[in-house]
Amino acid sequence: MIRTELIQTVPDLLTGHARQRPDKVAFVDDQRSVTYGELVGTTARLAGHLQDRGLAQGERVLILMDNRVETVESYLAIPRAGGVAVCANPQSATAEVTHILDDSGSRIIITDAAHLDTVRKLVADREAVHSVVVVGDGPLGDDELSFSDLLAAPSQAPRDCLGLDDTAWMLYTSGTTGRPKGVYLTQRGCLWVVAACWAPIVGLGPEDVVLSPLPLFHSYALVLCVLGVTAVGATERILPRFSVDGVLARLRNPGPEGEVTFFPGVPTMFHYLLDRAAHEGLGARKLRMCVSAGAILPAALNEGFEKAFAVPLLDGYGITETSTMVTMNWSTGNRVMGSCGLPLPGLTVRLVDPATERDVALADEGELWVQGPNVMSGYHNLPDATAAVLINGWYRTGDLARRDENGFLRISGRTKELIIRGGENIYPAEVEDALLESEDVLDAAVIGVPHLSLGEVPVAFVVPRHPGEFDADAVLAEARERLTHFKVPTELIEIEEIPRTGSGKILRFKLRGLLAVHNTESAQQR
Repeated sequence: MIRTELIQTVPDLLTGHARQRPDKVAFVDDQRSVTYGELVGTTARLAGHLQDRGLAQGERVLILMDNRVETVESYLAIPRAGGVAVCANPQSATAEVTHILDDSGSRIIITDAAHLDTVRKLVADREAVHSVVVVGDGPLGDDELSFSDLLAAPSQAPRDCLGLDDTAWMLYTSGTTGRPKGVYLTQRGCLWVVAACWAPIVGLGPEDVVLSPLPLFHSYALVLCVLGVTAVGATERILPRFSVDGVLARLRNPGPEGEVTFFPGVPTMFHYLLDRAAHEGLGARKLRMCVSAGAILPAALNEGFEKAFAVPLLDGYGITETSTMVTMNWSTGNRVMGSCGLPLPGLTVRLVDPATERDVALADEGELWVQGPNVMSGYHNLPDATAAVLINGWYRTGDLARRDENGFLRISGRTKELIIRGGENIYPAEVEDALLESEDVLDAAVIGVPHLSLGEVPVAFVVPRHPGEFDADAVLAEARERLTHFKVPTELIEIEEIPRTGSGKILRFKLRGLLAVHNTESAQQR
């Protein structure tokens, strides 16, 4: 059953909870906590101050912060001002943040002390950016405002003007060309996923205490850990980042918000938790549910985790363009380990032959197409890219899947050449472009290689410009300056020529064969 009563605008959700549970903690981190009674006020004041600073309806505001309560407040306040919240990975290389800032046209930035120097450098060259709101202590420069001062000061009333189908959030994902694309997400689309998945399937409700290490710039975290928690009136402890010690400490020694009942993660997190605590246990007496998304959850890991900890671990599949979830395993009924579950109620999926665009037969592999209220309205300022993936209401995911006789889906590959490392998306073309900026690299190609704990990692083949004088460590050091850390290849392999088609496309399957030869030779040398 779809919980349609949860599909409301953000101000309506906040107002309702402020009446029903004003003293209940909504979100808490190591520095702050905010109750539902306070949250409706802090988001209203922040929205009013953004309006005072000239934010017009439909304009974007960039959020560049680590995981914290203020990130959640910003996500909720910006739409209340009629704006669109844009959240960038706080660990991104400066070049990536620059592209997102310029492409989104954001004129206001909300950041924290850890990223203020980066923001100041960006703002110095951009007169259009007229305000920076800063979380944390320290002296402020011109056009810099204190987040805490804004929350404490009176402001005009928030516009609260966005309808359910207006764009409220714009999250960036990389395209196959390596250019990050802004994905338009609406309140209806995101909260429909809450109403069709997180509330009815996994039972997220007001009694839950969620422990979340998920990075808040991800759509998975936005929809589940911000909007899902807000919609149902749950409580969430926000971790600054994932660490095994940090998670186990909170599971075993809960704070005043109460004992953890719900833990979302990606497969890599569950792998590390199982590796560390399989014999001693998680020590979480009330933990009733764990959920995984962001990458394929291996059946062996799923079974091993549940056997060791006696807690259900439900896997699902989703992408930013569908407001995250498309499929989910249920805690009731049968499950097929290694599958990503069943399509969400109310969602229509097809498996289509990419060449003929005809539905494939049962058990055959096809490209997964999705139709439903959670599908994005388009990419920001990219009409051609939007038209290429949105066809008569269907979104072409680019992912290949198979379906069994009971409807369970299993992702089998990708028509896109996406690499998923620990839940983080890496597009080979983006990494290749960064490597080719080095004067020592003549040509480059990147493939994803299976990894036990991370799922996949990028490995690069490079043609040196000066054979015999190639310094792999120096090239990798350059790449680290241009790429976010998880996108940097784990290995550089020298090669005389990149195999390509007559039209210049990389023959990646041949690279996999060369990698097998390379690994065999390396093993023999050892």
